[in-house]
Amino acid sequence: MNKLKTVLVLCTGNSCRSQMGEAILNHDLAGLVRGISAGTRPQAKVADGAIEALKLAGLPTEGLYPKDVAALTDEPIDLVVSVCDNAKETCPVFPGAVRCIHLPFHDPHGEPLESFVAVRDDIRARLVPAVRQALGL
Repeated sequence: MNKLKTVLVLCTGNSCRSQMGEAILNHDLAGLVRGISAGTRPQAKVADGAIEALKLAGLPTEGLYPKDVAALTDEPIDLVVSVCDNAKETCPVFPGAVRCIHLPFHDPHGEPLESFVAVRDDIRARLVPAVRQALGL
């Protein structure tokens, strides 16, 4: 039986793009990866638009909350995916040879729900294949 690969989706605030990435990976690659997300400067809560966009796609939102990446440095991580330029620049160093890839997505904060839905669809279209390729799945 193969061990699940842990994928950290990293953003600045961990309130939108990284949260959607976590939910999408845990749904679309269930049984292959364990998606987690964190931020370099986490916000107080997950953006309402991100939660609504996930729900509209039938994706679970329970248990999503902003987390500080500093709390995960001892976590065994197989792949780090930065989804914003700031997180790419400030990503901490993880123990071992952790592979990192950068896959930036538009930040829909302050925009209508349609923007969150478009970003959700972009994350699903690009993140899932990128993780599959990076981990050889």
